[in-house]
Amino acid sequence: MQLKRYKAKFSKLDHIFITHLHGDHVFGLPGLVSTLNLLGRKHPLHIYANAQLEKTLSQFMSFFYDNLDFTIEYHPLNMSSTEMIFEDNKIEVLSFPLKHRVPTCGFLFREKSRMRNIRKDMIDYYHIPVREITAIKAGEDYITEEGIVIPNCKLTHEPPPVKSYAFCSDTAYWEKVIPVIQNVDVLYHEATFAEADRERATETLHSTTTDAARIASLCGAKKLIIGHFSARYKDVSILGDESRRVFESTIVAEDGMTIDL
Repeated sequence: MQLKRYKAKFSKLDHIFITHLHGDHVFGLPGLVSTLNLLGRKHPLHIYANAQLEKTLSQFMSFFYDNLDFTIEYHPLNMSSTEMIFEDNKIEVLSFPLKHRVPTCGFLFREKSRMRNIRKDMIDYYHIPVREITAIKAGEDYITEEGIVIPNCKLTHEPPPVKSYAFCSDTAYWEKVIPVIQNVDVLYHEATFAEADRERATETLHSTTTDAARIASLCGAKKLIIGHFSARYKDVSILGDESRRVFESTIVAEDGMTIDL
């Protein structure tokens, strides 16, 4: 329903990352898989989750469907250590353990470093052959036919800085995540409870607004998004205010929100 509401293309959904097997994080999967099948999906869907999910979801789907028109590729997560779980030529995804009542992982989505941008005017000026361009973009100098070395900094521009996003939900305050998410551009961290309800947060292994803000500060995040709020708070703006007292660049999550990196 949310994908449709915000006009996201179902056909572009290829990878789903599940932090843990609590109902509010997985109950929507059977309906989503069913919808994708009704829409005529043919290419595989990749799901990264606790290994137990494959058995549960497969049994559910086999009860309602003799077979799907596409395959589901399950990728079991290591719930106790940091691992690279996805990589292509543009991005990499790491999973890392969080501290919750059941085995739980967070995820770090990070762009890969890009090649330098070569200046087209320099290509023309030095008559640089096509065969040399890839090496120059990778950082090498260019040597002319006369043996003159043209430094790379004169031929190229710095590439755009890589961007990163860390997702930490659900978890108690857990400083062991800091080395993994160091200097992220945006950190999403659950803040289920206000500081006044710290006792309840401790009981349920969730975080308070202050916990989330402290993690953001310690890891050097540029922005913090807080969410996963308890239903007891009718006005969540107070949670944002509380977090900003520790970490000023706090954003209160809202459905459909777009964040500029």
